Amino acid sequence: MLRARALLVPVLSALVFSFPLLASAQQRPAARTAAAGAAQGIVSDIQVVGNQRIDASTIRSYMLIAAGDPYSQSQVNASLKALYATGLFSDVSIGREGSALVVKVQENPTVNEVAFEGNHKLTDENLRGVVQLRPRSVFTPAAAEADRQRILAAYGGKARFAATVTPEIIKLPNNRVNVVFKINDGSATLISRIVFTGNRAYSEGTLQDVIASRETAWWRFLSSSDIYDPQRLEYDKELLRRYYLRHGYADFRVLDASADLTANRQAFFLTFALHEGPRYELSSVDVHSTLANFPDKRLLPLVQVGKGDWYDGDAIERSVQAITDYVQHHGQAFVDVRPAIKRDPAKHTIALLFDVVEGPRVWVERINITGNTRTEDKVIRRQFQLAEGDPFNAALLRKSRQRLQDLDYFNSVTVTDAPGSAPDRAVVTTDVSEKSTGSLTVGGGYSTDIGALVNFGIRERNLIGTGLDTGISATLAQKESQVDLSTTDPYFLDRNIVVGSDIFLVNTTNFNQLDYNERRIGFSVRAGYEINDHLRQGWTYALVHRSIYNVQPGASLFVINEAGQTLLSQIGQTITLDYTDSRLDPRKGWLTRLGTDFAGVGGDARFVRTKIDGAYFIPLERWLGSNDWVLSFRAGAGYLFNLGRQEKIIDRFFLGGDNLRGFETAGVGPHSVPTTAYPSADSLGGRFIWTQSTELRFPLPVSPDLGITGRAFVDFGGLSGVGPVYLNGVRQPFVDSSAPRMGTGVGISWKTPFGLINIDIAQAVLKQKYDTTQLVRFGFGTRF
Repeated sequence: MLRARALLVPVLSALVFSFPLLASAQQRPAARTAAAGAAQGIVSDIQVVGNQRIDASTIRSYMLIAAGDPYSQSQVNASLKALYATGLFSDVSIGREGSALVVKVQENPTVNEVAFEGNHKLTDENLRGVVQLRPRSVFTPAAAEADRQRILAAYGGKARFAATVTPEIIKLPNNRVNVVFKINDGSATLISRIVFTGNRAYSEGTLQDVIASRETAWWRFLSSSDIYDPQRLEYDKELLRRYYLRHGYADFRVLDASADLTANRQAFFLTFALHEGPRYELSSVDVHSTLANFPDKRLLPLVQVGKGDWYDGDAIERSVQAITDYVQHHGQAFVDVRPAIKRDPAKHTIALLFDVVEGPRVWVERINITGNTRTEDKVIRRQFQLAEGDPFNAALLRKSRQRLQDLDYFNSVTVTDAPGSAPDRAVVTTDVSEKSTGSLTVGGGYSTDIGALVNFGIRERNLIGTGLDTGISATLAQKESQVDLSTTDPYFLDRNIVVGSDIFLVNTTNFNQLDYNERRIGFSVRAGYEINDHLRQGWTYALVHRSIYNVQPGASLFVINEAGQTLLSQIGQTITLDYTDSRLDPRKGWLTRLGTDFAGVGGDARFVRTKIDGAYFIPLERWLGSNDWVLSFRAGAGYLFNLGRQEKIIDRFFLGGDNLRGFETAGVGPHSVPTTAYPSADSLGGRFIWTQSTELRFPLPVSPDLGITGRAFVDFGGLSGVGPVYLNGVRQPFVDSSAPRMGTGVGISWKTPFGLINIDIAQAVLKQKYDTTQLVRFGFGTRF
């Protein structure tokens, strides 16, 4: 024990002795660091040199080291980077003079002016909205390059991918610069080739007709479809998808759509990679409804496809819309129609089920209108079939959009809905793109009826955005001259009443069928209103001074007796029941009109003239794949009742021309029989008229870009009813046959940038003696 204790004493002593040495060794690095900081010192001041516009205090505020801080090289480096990052300086250095830091800067120049040279396809105003450099902003080469790229992108949006942009910097005193972008618009980048891969069911030529983009051709100067447009490429993909789905390819998809620019940047190659998949047939079509009062069998007839048909995506959409419209029209505001398909890949069949359930209860919270820079909000809102607070109704929303399009105030109308402030609220947004509604027109053309013509007109269809339609027009033709001053308020006193007036002068030469001239001068006032979505009525009062003059030698006694002046005071009404899909260009639905004119409120004429007509349109797109296929049936009849006084020839109906092709205007119906004293066979008109026309409109096997459509037609009609004329007690001879006439033929309509050209070639198949026929009927008009 004593030995162990003796050995332990030296060891403890050594440990005690060594502990201060270890502690001292651990404190040496900290001491050295403190000594180094003391050696570098405290930053006593920060001096700024070279600044002209920027205040020294502003520059110091960007730095991460300040006066009074210990000097730190890492903080100096960070301050240097921060000053460069401001973009205010082209050069920065930081050095030491004693205990002070000296910051030397060279400021970037400021922009005095931004200009553009050589630009023609984009205006200066367009480009100023693209670039970021502005007067009094700081100029940097990087900013100029970024703006150059933005300008190129803007030209790319105009299909000008060959455009070049070179920024030129002009130095000015006081460290200022002018930035000039020198631009070469380049030529439009056209589509030289369109290729499809993966297509087996349809040829490349067929698919090229489906999409909107076109390969360049010499005659496409009339359109822009051969100019590459990225947005149109997306639209092409959708057109292909709808086309294949419409023809039974339920698995179709576009794998890729690419646009490759040639090396010279003058043309694009478009490539569409397709996956067609198998063609599906419908094995069953059913409706399952959970709505009270709407059993399955009541809704099934609304479905536009049936068992054994090829799968048709468009027909399914139309069926959903038809069921929705029907249910909502019959009092069920909230309905949801969900088509469900069940594929059988082995048999290539689809079982289709329309599940009809009560939809979510959603109300319109707000209707927003955007894009109308000139048209007043109320002009747009009054076309809506639903208002804020009403139950949301998709069918009424579609009708509202169609009504806005029918105004013809806008290039495009987009109506969308989005969730509102609560789950049961929806916000409807209407975005319109306005187009010019005013026109100063001078034009010319040729018409079979009135010969060569020139016209002049000033018209504004949306006067200062209020919806007022006003204008003056004049036409001078070989067989007719006319001046008309008109104005129409479609919502008089902000009510659903159309009010308008006309002042007119018309001179007509009737030497083809009638041996006299006719002049009408007068005015009319009009009023109309919509009773509901489909029923409307219009009223007119006209006071017209009529003259029959310049009766030609040899004219029949029927015409000679008509010479002179009369005053017509007439009230008329027309009531229309319209279930067509569009008033401007109907392709589906039907309409009927009943018109009545009563003459006898003063004036010389005493008669009641009635006419009823109707039309029925059947779209054939479902079977033929294009909405240009339309079958239409039109028919009409009219009768003029005398009220104790023989009617004038100019009050009767006339047949031929537009209402019976294959015959000249007024070339059908009662005629005077030529005699030695009166050798002319004048057309006399008639009191009873009837017409019927069946017409098939169809696309022609040419590019749709040409705007040419064809038609084939068969027209029937008849005209009769003329009172006799006596001379010295002798009845003058005339023919008055009620036998039907018939004309059949074909025609084309060509919508050109210079106007609409109509050409009809028709053969008179059924005719009577003295009827005058017409093989070719031509009409062309243009405005510029």
